[in-house]
Amino acid sequence: MLTKTDQGRAELRPGHRSLGQRERAVLLLADGRVSESRLAALFEGEGRELVDRLVTQGYLSRTQPAPPPPAAARPTAQHGESFAGTRSLATARMYLFDLSDRLFAPRDRNLADRYRAALREARDAHTMLAVGRELIADVETLAGAQRAAGIRERLERLLPPEITDIPA
Repeated sequence: MLTKTDQGRAELRPGHRSLGQRERAVLLLADGRVSESRLAALFEGEGRELVDRLVTQGYLSRTQPAPPPPAAARPTAQHGESFAGTRSLATARMYLFDLSDRLFAPRDRNLADRYRAALREARDAHTMLAVGRELIADVETLAGAQRAAGIRERLERLLPPEITDIPA
């Protein structure tokens, strides 16, 4: 992996132009997440020469990528969605807002708006879960039981531990 040095960051500031457009493009892309081989493949293979020159001139430095966190440290949800937040009613409410917008708004804006309003008005866990159950029932009607079960399971994982289940 390649990262910009202080000299590289200074080159990208407004008014500092000592490199050509291609060198600056490589500098912009070198953020520690793009592999060196990918940068070397730029500009029909001329990227290798640019990368080596920028490293030699002190604009870039080679670093080892950070190891990924252990599997247990990054909980994942169904369908590959990762979740790094906390279990709370607020997190669950935001999940329901997002579902309403993603699933219903493209098909039926009025239905999405109705769920948004109901979720805004839900002041306690019981009311919010009632809206969630209704939303999941509509998902089941539109997308099937398997999709609804996945959403119910994800919602259960977002809720605080003291709320143990979402009645169907």
